[in-house]
Amino acid sequence: MIKAVVWDLDRTLLDGVMLESVATPTKKDGVDDIIARLHERGIVNSIASRNPTETAEAAVASLEWPAPFIAPQYGWGDKSESLKRIASHLDIELAALAFVDDDPYERAEVAAHAPQVLVLSPEDVAGALDWPQFSPRTVTAEARGRAQSYLDIQERERAAREFTGTRADFQRYCGTRITIRRAGQRDVARFSELSLRTTQFNSRGMGLSESDVAEGINTDDRLFVCIELGDRFGDDGVIGGIAVTTCESRWRADLVMMSCRAMGRGVIEAALTWLAGAARDSGAGEVIIPLRPNERNVPLRLALVADGYRAHKPADGVADFARRLGEDEGELDEWVKVDT
Repeated sequence: MIKAVVWDLDRTLLDGVMLESVATPTKKDGVDDIIARLHERGIVNSIASRNPTETAEAAVASLEWPAPFIAPQYGWGDKSESLKRIASHLDIELAALAFVDDDPYERAEVAAHAPQVLVLSPEDVAGALDWPQFSPRTVTAEARGRAQSYLDIQERERAAREFTGTRADFQRYCGTRITIRRAGQRDVARFSELSLRTTQFNSRGMGLSESDVAEGINTDDRLFVCIELGDRFGDDGVIGGIAVTTCESRWRADLVMMSCRAMGRGVIEAALTWLAGAARDSGAGEVIIPLRPNERNVPLRLALVADGYRAHKPADGVADFARRLGEDEGELDEWVKVDT
């Protein structure tokens, strides 16, 4: 799925070439509608322009836009480098970016040096909105608030740089609220959406359909929980979830996931503490997490090690579960925590 669209300015978002015009900047016809439609689908908008920073910022600020531009990049460097900085700021892969530019040279430069990025001309964009990678099956309130969430992150990071106390003191200053509760039918769409969009904190590297989630919520030996996050800077809503298969002696967390927007805010630690405590309260002495290791979920694996989990080869139950989902059980590790 495309998570962000990065726009050029000259002859793409704006009419004409900014540095060649003395007139007030004007928008290209139709861009407002496209930006608004992307924003409503939870797709972030940004800018990569080879124009002086102050000039470009003033031109963008002089006009009203239907959605904010997150982490815009200006200057004379290569567009491919600007896209890499935007992806890093948003904490997403380059493959989740689309880039729109009227200049064939700029499109070729990005295609050569950032080939994961989907490159489009301005004429392509309207039609591209009908493509599957721009068309999430369900759009939740959390998705529609994604751009605002990034703005909240920027304000939180600014406050953190100015704060003189410890990390724990800053969390208290923020009034961080983490709520872990049982999922219900109203959470089906968001739980499925998170499973499809999360990568760094996703134990399976695969998504659950809404029908999978709805069925699991209504199964006696399965427990689905949602994790909500908020603080003085904003309410992120449901940013994580855990799907558990329960039995008397051991719990199997079939999916552990969390949005990268919650990184560094104590959420994964709280989730793993809840998981061990809930298992212990039910009489289970062991928690296992079937995990498919990949280059993106290293942060989750580090969190598991810090919480006392250790990796082993899968037991028969995990292998059977993987086969039932159509997975290759050979690609799964079994992360185990005993004496919960």
